Parts: sequence; C-alpha cells; structure tokens
Amino acid sequence: MATGQPASTERIMRLLLLGGITYGCVLVLAPFSSALLWAGVLAYTTWPLFQHLRRRMGPNAASLTMTVLCAVGVVLPLAFLASACVSSGPRWARQVMAFVGTIHELPPLPHWITSLPAFGPDISHHWERWSRNISSVGDELRPYAGEIIQSLLEVLMRMANGALHLVMALFIAFFFWLSGPMLWDTVQAVMVRIAGHQAGRHLHIVGSTVRGTVYGILGTAIIQGILTGLGLWLLGVGEAVILGVLAAFLAVFPIGAPLVWIPAALWLFGMHHPGKGILLLLYGVLIISGADHLIRPLFIARGSKLPYLLTVLGVIGGLLAFGGVGIFLGPILLAIGFTLTTEFAADEAAQPLAQDEKRTLTS
Repeated sequence: MATGQPASTERIMRLLLLGGITYGCVLVLAPFSSALLWAGVLAYTTWPLFQHLRRRMGPNAASLTMTVLCAVGVVLPLAFLASACVSSGPRWARQVMAFVGTIHELPPLPHWITSLPAFGPDISHHWERWSRNISSVGDELRPYAGEIIQSLLEVLMRMANGALHLVMALFIAFFFWLSGPMLWDTVQAVMVRIAGHQAGRHLHIVGSTVRGTVYGILGTAIIQGILTGLGLWLLGVGEAVILGVLAAFLAVFPIGAPLVWIPAALWLFGMHHPGKGILLLLYGVLIISGADHLIRPLFIARGSKLPYLLTVLGVIGGLLAFGGVGIFLGPILLAIGFTLTTEFAADEAAQPLAQDEKRTLTS
C-alpha cells in the first residue's frame, strides 16, 4: 500500500502537468484556429496532387508549388471580386435606386407566353394583377433600398476580409504539406491508442468523408458560378463575369446562387425584357439549381451518403458556430458523425445473436 500512494500521486501530477500544457497550447493557437482549420482541410483534400508533385520535384518545391497554385485559385478570385465590388458598388447602388424609383408598371408579356395552351391565360391574368399593384410595391420598398444595398455591400466586404485568413491558412498549409508524412504518422499513432485495431478503418472513413464533402461543396459552387455567368452573358446582363464569380462564392452557402440570378431576372423585367426574365428564371430553376441537386450528392456520395438535409444544416450551423471555415467544417463533422454512426450500427447488426436472444425472438 505504501508504494501505491506515490505512484497514484505521480500519475495525478503528470495528468495535471499534461492538462496545463495542453491548455497553454490552446491559448497560444486560439487566435489562429480558423487559419489552422482552413489549412488542414486544404492540405488534406489536395494531398493526392501534392504526392504527385512530390515524386517529381521533391518536398520543398512541391510544397511551394501547391501554395502558389492554391493562392492563384483562391486568393486571386477573392481579390478580383472584392476589387470589382468596391469599384462597381456605388454605380450598382445608383442604378438600383433609379430602378426602384421608376417602377410604375410591368411590361406586357410576349405573345408566345400568353398564347400557351394550358397556362397562358392564367399567367396573363396574374401578370396584369401584379402590374396594377407594382407601383405600391415600389413605394414600399423604396425607403429600404439603400439599407438593403448597404447591408449587401457590408457582407461582400466581410468576404473580402476573409481573404486575409486564407493567406494565413496558405502559409500554414505550406508546412502541413512539407511535414505531412510525419503529421500523418502522429495522427495514426494517436488513433491507434484511442480506437485500437479499428483505427485504420476509422481514418479511412474520415478521410474519404472529408474529401467527398469538400469536393461536393466546391465542385458544385464552381459549376453553378460558371452556369450563372454563362446564362447572364447569353441574355445580355451586364457584368456577367463579376456576377458569375459572385454566384460561385455564394453557391457555397445553401440557396446561394439564386441570390444572383433572381435579382438579375427581376432587373430584366424592369428593363422591359419579360421574355428574357422568364427565360432566366427557368434557366436558374432547371439548370443552375438542378446542378446543385445533381452534382453535390454525386461528389459527397463518393465519401459518405450524407443526406442533403444534414448538408444544409451542417453549412448553416457550421457558419454560425465557426465562422467562414464552418462552411466546410460543419458538413464535414456531420458527415463523419453520420458515417461512423452508420458503420457502428451496421457492425452491431452484423454480429450474430446469442442463442437465448434467438429463442426469445422465435418464441
């Protein structure tokens, strides 16, 4: 008994010391938590490309090349969007104010719409009713137009400020790429201590889930941005490239791209182009939004069969909980939790029932 007490005291002291050091490390790294998470997601999802470059040019050159490629692919579009919004924002605000001030009636519908066999008369009736009430709608919206525009510009400026966090994340990701094998060995060793022989399987599930979720979000956003810019350009909407880039960034959020093409369609209606406005609405609903419902599940399904509801909740909840990085971190955490829970339930269901349980079920 005399030897047990010092051993127990020594163990408690070690745990207290370890807890104190861990707490201190958390305090030191807390200001960089967002950049660290961004860097981790970026380095892990691009690891296959980095390995390909590393075999050709060595670790240092490959890490530097990946940093430059990611800077060109992420930071430069953000800088372009921020610069375009700052330079064109006042002009857009004046145009919107002038547009709201001149709303008195809707233009007449094209004949090919009113002559549709089944829906033409109903569409024409509702259009005439909206046209009679459009003036009062404009009067109600006019006092708030400036505030709405100012709020949108503030959101865009916050997105531009987020580029600074991305720059820091790229700096950290360089060292993640450079020291990737050592970091991965450490993670594997820790997981083996925690999960035992299941560590490798769990790491594979987590890895495929992370890549599938990130590829799904980014791939869908890029495609929606391209489709939005192409549609606006074909229908003669100005600043189609800027609006397409904006749609790509907004498409990361749930129902983000419609925040671009719906106002553009309303703009076409106000400019006495109802046919183009209706075409843009149909194009947005069927093509742009259709791409979101088709491409995103295909990408995410490669890593995990995450329900679309959990994807939406993950994006919104992650954004509220973690800020910008939560757009990716939220769906990733939910996808990992959902996948591990499904795997655990499948393992339990696969185990044979005990004989007494079988007799209970069959009796």
